[in-house]
Amino acid sequence: MRVGLTGGIASGKSTVSAVLAELGAVVVDADLIAREVVARGTPGLEAVVEEFGPELLTPEGELDRPAMGALVFADPDARRRLEAIIHPLVHRRSAELEAAAPADAVVVHDIPLLAEVGRAGSFDAVVVVDAPAELQVERMTGDRGWTREDAEARIAAQATREQRLAIATHVVDNTGSLDDLRRQVEAIHAELAERARVSG
Repeated sequence: MRVGLTGGIASGKSTVSAVLAELGAVVVDADLIAREVVARGTPGLEAVVEEFGPELLTPEGELDRPAMGALVFADPDARRRLEAIIHPLVHRRSAELEAAAPADAVVVHDIPLLAEVGRAGSFDAVVVVDAPAELQVERMTGDRGWTREDAEARIAAQATREQRLAIATHVVDNTGSLDDLRRQVEAIHAELAERARVSG
């Protein structure tokens, strides 16, 4: 059972991902893998340096994430060039992790930009964590210390709420309490696990 999990920034997707893992799902985290494939000493990091230059490295030889983020956030062409390096590497590693999961497992691919990359159709189910933009902004400014302007710019750079909801087979409404969120996730997981058991 292949499940895509997505949600806008500060929607609570990471919390949902953690609950699903607790419930026994195999979580394949695209963000985590994206960090792994450009870790120091990897061919991925070499390719990034070749494309963008050594000024994007820290003195320790790691990728300077804030500098890279600032560059690609301001320049769509740079973002496409970076994605052309990273996406195939992430895709390959995700496939390896999925192949290692048991046949009847619920395999959750945690993909922040699922609506943007147009891969929703490749999953048996798509879970979208939903929260209104105003609540996302509140969380970013309150919990992460961002400016309102930065928060709104980041939301604007992602798919719209409507675009995400359009690909959903299941929606987790994250406007209530943590208990409320957990109840929704448990119900969705139970349904998906049953489908996986029947088809596996």
